[in-house]
Amino acid sequence: MSRFNSSLSECFGFSQIMASQFFKTSTARKLMSPKFPIGVETIYKPVFMIFFLFFIILLVSCAPVNNNSGVNKKSLQKEPLSVDAQENKQTTPIKEKNNEKKINSKMKAKIQNKVTIILSNKDDPNIALQFLNTIELAVYKKKLNNIYFDIKRYDTAEELINIVEDMNLLGKIFIGPISTRDTELMGRYCEEGAVFFSFSSNKTLADDCVYLVNFFPDNEMRAVFNYFPNNSRIALLYPENSYGFGINMIIDSIANKSDSVIINRASYNESLSNAPEAIKELGKYELRKYELNRQKKILASKKDDESKKRLIKLERFQTTQNFDFTHVIIADYGLRLLQVAPLLPYYDIDPNIVKFVGTGAWDDEVFYDEPSLNGAIYPGIEFDNREELVRDYYELYGEKLLRISTLPYDLVGLLDFVINKNENLDSLYALLNNNNLRFSGLDGSFYFLNNSIERDLGILKINKGTVELISK
Repeated sequence: MSRFNSSLSECFGFSQIMASQFFKTSTARKLMSPKFPIGVETIYKPVFMIFFLFFIILLVSCAPVNNNSGVNKKSLQKEPLSVDAQENKQTTPIKEKNNEKKINSKMKAKIQNKVTIILSNKDDPNIALQFLNTIELAVYKKKLNNIYFDIKRYDTAEELINIVEDMNLLGKIFIGPISTRDTELMGRYCEEGAVFFSFSSNKTLADDCVYLVNFFPDNEMRAVFNYFPNNSRIALLYPENSYGFGINMIIDSIANKSDSVIINRASYNESLSNAPEAIKELGKYELRKYELNRQKKILASKKDDESKKRLIKLERFQTTQNFDFTHVIIADYGLRLLQVAPLLPYYDIDPNIVKFVGTGAWDDEVFYDEPSLNGAIYPGIEFDNREELVRDYYELYGEKLLRISTLPYDLVGLLDFVINKNENLDSLYALLNNNNLRFSGLDGSFYFLNNSIERDLGILKINKGTVELISK
């Protein structure tokens, strides 16, 4: 034990000598400025490095070694944690805690009052121009003074990504993109604190920070099914395109939650070459024609006055008027609607017996003078709501306002409300996801359901060239 202490004393004695030399050398150094790291003098002595290394080696060699043979063998036999397990055990809770703090801090970030509009040069130029004009008109008419807009255009997806990533995304609001393809790229920026109001019609993209603003057929179909009388029997006629297929896909789930039932459906190609056959199939034209001829033959064989009168009455018809359905939904619009609608009464689907029903795409005065659509109904909002905007737009820009151009107008009003409330991300999401809260707009009061805009729609009826609200 005395030898051990003696050796240790010798080692520490030498260490003190070496330490003295070390501190003298270190004190002689001049401090290096962090602002000016180049050109600052230092005193450098090569011999010092040799003594310093010798000092470290000697100090280690003089350290006492514990040779106790009474070590607990169980502790040696116990398997150590793997490197990964040790790292996970030590760092995982810290990482999770840090991530949680990071997310919470982002959610408290204030919404920026500068909104960026992102438009592709491949977007429909008429739609893109009207959207910009409508936003400009909204700023003027609503007298906005605490919200600002800038416009970014791009040609490729790479340019769009660069535009977004070059900005401070924390609390940043974007209007756009318009296309579904470009909207698919935006979800990756949700964790960065960005919020997007896209005009895509693909509802699968509505998630997290991506909110969709459009006219959605499922919203419209729910409105008409809520209006239908109990036990209504519905037929569906639709074009073989994305719009028609989309309505055909959603209509069953909507009908199943109502008191109505889908009886029959038929489709036709976009060229309308098979439209007559589709309508005949829908209305069971051949079967009803056969049944009418059968009744005519029976009545013709009878000689009583009542049968003769009945036969004269039936001679005016090509088929019987016993329809399986009470309503027929015509899921089309534009020029095709003006061509398809007259075919229904031509093949004996009488609009006086069967109610013709449309979608929100019928909200255009061009359809109001079509005789076969007189008395037809569709979901929507009265024109009076947007009449002033339509008039102002024409006077200012010299062209008719597109029906979809009311979308950015209502959106600007919503963003102004949010920004003027000094909302942060947390309260913004709470506001947008509150289904009990309604925002006022030209297209009716609205809210967001699963990040897609939903409107409280009424039922409009076409009546001799005009339209009237028959149900709110």
